[in-house]
Amino acid sequence: MEEHVKNNPLGSEKVSGLMLKFAIPSIIAMIIGSVYNIVDQLFIGHAVGTMGNAATNVSFPLTTSCIALALLFGIGGASCFNLTMGRGNPQKAIHFVGNSAVLLFGSGLLLCIVSQIFLPALLKGFGTPPDVMPYAIEYVRITAIGFPFLILTAGGGHLIRADGSPKMTMACSIAGAVINTVLDALFVLVFGWGMTGAALATIIGQIISGVMVILYLRRFKTVPLKAEHLRLEWEYSKAIISIGMASFFNQLAMMVVQIVMNNSLTYYGALSVYGEAIPLACSGIIMKVYQIFFSIIIGLSQGAQPIESFNYGAKQYHRVRQAYWTAAGIGCGICIFSFVLFRIFPREILELFGRNTETYFEFGVKFFKIFMFFTWLNFLQPITSTFFTSIGKPKKGIFLSLTRQLLFILPLIVILPIRFGIIGLLYSAPIADLASAFVTFLMARGEFKQMKVLEEEEQRNSF
Repeated sequence: MEEHVKNNPLGSEKVSGLMLKFAIPSIIAMIIGSVYNIVDQLFIGHAVGTMGNAATNVSFPLTTSCIALALLFGIGGASCFNLTMGRGNPQKAIHFVGNSAVLLFGSGLLLCIVSQIFLPALLKGFGTPPDVMPYAIEYVRITAIGFPFLILTAGGGHLIRADGSPKMTMACSIAGAVINTVLDALFVLVFGWGMTGAALATIIGQIISGVMVILYLRRFKTVPLKAEHLRLEWEYSKAIISIGMASFFNQLAMMVVQIVMNNSLTYYGALSVYGEAIPLACSGIIMKVYQIFFSIIIGLSQGAQPIESFNYGAKQYHRVRQAYWTAAGIGCGICIFSFVLFRIFPREILELFGRNTETYFEFGVKFFKIFMFFTWLNFLQPITSTFFTSIGKPKKGIFLSLTRQLLFILPLIVILPIRFGIIGLLYSAPIADLASAFVTFLMARGEFKQMKVLEEEEQRNSF
């Protein structure tokens, strides 16, 4: 084994131990990240009510945009860094970190400016009913200020993890979430600032997390990060964007589906006994609860990323397979657990976000039981999509990331309600989940067969 592989724990330590080291902090960081949104939902639900919850839901596509940019430049930069380190070129690898950091913060500034200028038009396009619009504008005017720091924290966490410090990634997320939670209670419940208070609590937490990421990057461990590495160069930026595109498109597709879903919920909700606000509020709460469990799956895939990237670059294919299957096995267990929880306790989960009418709970329970029916399969697509990105095959990752969102669920959201009304919307997800899982299985099986051929060729060449 080459010296640079032996000296790097990603290429020599036990894969199961590495998964624990990288995945657990990643999972905690992802769960804490999802707390930003769900904590606001909890306090707003009790202090403001259904209109406030509906407002946070219709504004969520902007948060999804932030995560999309964070994954584009964060996963792209981290994967390029690990792949290049695996090939034994640290001086080139560090340029990916510097370029990624600049792209993360710069894209956040741009999104903040665009959101402030076009906010009413954007919210209207997201499906915001007139009575919800004032709440949404009040909330997003403030939260948009935190976009650069949110994107830097979420994307910079991948760079920190790639540097072998997953616990620091976790610490950055925890610090912001704890501050957000404490200030939410103070601003919303004690001071009675409503939507403004929740928004202020959110951005203060995000700014502090972002500053922690900046301080870490100044002391990057593997290779020192210098000012010259922060100069944007097309060679590095292009590679980062190419590798991170799969995760970016997945989030972008989720945003498109979210916007269409919100508009459909508003339109078909108005034609049903539920009205406009109830479907929006219920779907917002349920999807954010689901994000807690889904964040564990994303954390697993992110924990496997540096292991898969480094060992694929080092041609240690058996370790790549082991990392993938470890993540997939744990992910399967988590998704089965969440499926059982959603089937047994849907009303109890909804009641955590405040008391409401029976009509509200009726729709919420149906949403849980129908929309989430194939939750137990939802580990396959994100873990496999990230796997393709990790091994430097972004086109396959991009295609796979789009299967559920654009190829399957989006057409179903448009077609099914025409015949079945608002309930037809709920059946779009289980059909899409099943079809996406089947495509993912076929693509993963094909890739592992191809990897086996590469492994056999490498063994023949070594003799």
